Amino acid sequence: MAKVCQITGKRTRVGNNVSHANNKTKRKFFPNLQKKRFFVESTGEWVTLKVSTSAIKTINKNGLEATLRKAYERGTLSV
Repeated sequence: MAKVCQITGKRTRVGNNVSHANNKTKRKFFPNLQKKRFFVESTGEWVTLKVSTSAIKTINKNGLEATLRKAYERGTLSV
């Protein structure tokens, strides 16, 4: 499975390791993804999402359904 947040769409970024001698080699920056279960109150079901830690904070602040609705409108929601 891809390392992509299902809410924010955050994905692996590519950059450089830079040594003291300023040598550059390619490296990857991975998002901090966690597999988390959330309870959907309207349907009474549990859903498991692969989300970044910043998305977990957003869900805690705004609620799951509002966050899902916003992600769907933005086009970042992956099923």
